[in-house]
Amino acid sequence: MVEHNASQKQDNEQYSAKIICTANHGFAPYAQEELRRLFGSLKSTMLIPGEVFVVTLGATIQDAVERITEKSPVFLRHVFPVLMEIPGEDKELAFEQVVAYLLKRDYIEGSRVSVQVRKADGSTWTESPGILRDKLQEELAPLEAEFTVLNPEWVISLFVAKTAWYLGVSRPENNLSDWNGGAIRFQREEGQISRAKFKLLEAEKEFGIPFSSFRNALDIGAAPGGWSSFLLERGLKVTAVDPAKMHESLLDHPNLRIVNKNASDVKFKEAQFDLLVCDMSWSPKLMARMVTDLLYSLASGGTAVVTVKLLTKKPMALVHEIMDIFEDSRMQIQGAKQLFHNRDEITLYMIKY
Repeated sequence: MVEHNASQKQDNEQYSAKIICTANHGFAPYAQEELRRLFGSLKSTMLIPGEVFVVTLGATIQDAVERITEKSPVFLRHVFPVLMEIPGEDKELAFEQVVAYLLKRDYIEGSRVSVQVRKADGSTWTESPGILRDKLQEELAPLEAEFTVLNPEWVISLFVAKTAWYLGVSRPENNLSDWNGGAIRFQREEGQISRAKFKLLEAEKEFGIPFSSFRNALDIGAAPGGWSSFLLERGLKVTAVDPAKMHESLLDHPNLRIVNKNASDVKFKEAQFDLLVCDMSWSPKLMARMVTDLLYSLASGGTAVVTVKLLTKKPMALVHEIMDIFEDSRMQIQGAKQLFHNRDEITLYMIKY
């Protein structure tokens, strides 16, 4: 991380770094465990039960952020480094202190800036986070920044908890996501088959998967067709395998072949596909066995994207077990992440070697 001036360098050299961390609801304990394995002991306080917590780490902010982003955690969806913690009992005074601090951050002057505000229940700020964001942007006018949601150069993060306001300024790549809390939003389209499409849209952004560059895809457990429709929109030819019915809007698509069978009962040519996807609500071990049995049909260098349902009280152990199964089947794991749209599952992005 390159430092541009003294004020930014001073921000990042604070020891006992505090980090606001976000996971999918109910999975914060596993995100905490990922940090514990990375840093050893840590102090942690839950801000939103099962979802958002603040940790104190025995490292500088710069070191902490670099270690977290290099590790690419599975369950930790979003972070931001805390540069200032303000008592929250007096909301007007807290707001004034936030503004005063930010106006001194000369390194964000004239930049593209995203202001991201969240709050916990029971905080002294009773209005919406959006109102607080707008008010903050008005007060930051002297910075002559361009306030934006997409592709910011800097992210101003503010989390308003019950007893404190936590403020950070960071590069978006150091937050694990440039979306507020890592909650990437897509607009539902007219005629959209299911919200499952959002999983592939998010995976496309998170992992940088060039879906439009593939030609022939195999969609295992395809019905009703959310993932198949996404791939067809990207210009691929798709073979959809599922004994259940596909959505009627897909039935006459010229690039779609529907195979109404169980995946265990189908046979394909060697290296017939360059992309394999699977999003089945099924036992993760059975899913892994079914997919690996069909990997002969995926060309060398081909890509696989699968979701793993976390139907266990020990999801971290399960994730590693499933990853080992795929790695033993000549699949190289490129990314493993519980995306915002995954809920109680993770997404694996793999390439066959």
